[in-house]
Amino acid sequence: MRTLIIISHPDVDESSSQQFLLQSISHLSSDQVTVHLLEKTYPDGVIDFEKEQALLRLHDRILFQFPFYWYSSPPMLKKWQDEVLTDHFAFGYRGNKLEGKELGLVLSIGLAEKDYQAGGQEGFSISELTRPYQAVAKKTGMTYLKPLAVFQFPYKNEAEKMRLLIDYQQYVTLSKPDSLKYREEWLVKALAETSEETLPGENVAFVIDQVIERVEDNRMELDELRMHIDNYHD
Repeated sequence: MRTLIIISHPDVDESSSQQFLLQSISHLSSDQVTVHLLEKTYPDGVIDFEKEQALLRLHDRILFQFPFYWYSSPPMLKKWQDEVLTDHFAFGYRGNKLEGKELGLVLSIGLAEKDYQAGGQEGFSISELTRPYQAVAKKTGMTYLKPLAVFQFPYKNEAEKMRLLIDYQQYVTLSKPDSLKYREEWLVKALAETSEETLPGENVAFVIDQVIERVEDNRMELDELRMHIDNYHD
């Protein structure tokens, strides 16, 4: 599986959250992941739609990664959608070039997760506010992935950042990022590959602890699911 990460940000170099995410996948090969910075690729705002469409054809999973401004993306990503996802390519007569691919969102959000719910400060969930992207996926025949929302990155402690690193790497590379079984297998593999050679010595124990904690969390979720199923059958 090849993943294309399309990043739209007015100043990605100065964004702590974007730099953290980019650094967390810097070890992945170009055969696995392509990082595409829209504002840097097109500083004049003139998009080469044929080049962009060719890039989309080469990848299986497309991720839109951006700060969630006013319940939407920065203007460059909207412009990209308008000019690249065209009739006869993304929809319409013979417009099936994206069919069967996956579309996901990686959102950096300044407020807390609790604010995005009925009765919260914003009053709507992230799922509700991102409905237009679900519609894009449906229109183009793509499978829509549950968004990965990064809430209040500057306030995260080291343990929370490490859990985010794991979640992001899985979202980018895992064939079924919502599958508990696939997530656990990925974590066990990552744990086996973690060593003094792959990480700075002072971080090895910390990373391993976080991976083990994630495995245990997944197993607890599976146990709870089995319990609910058993209760249902009873």
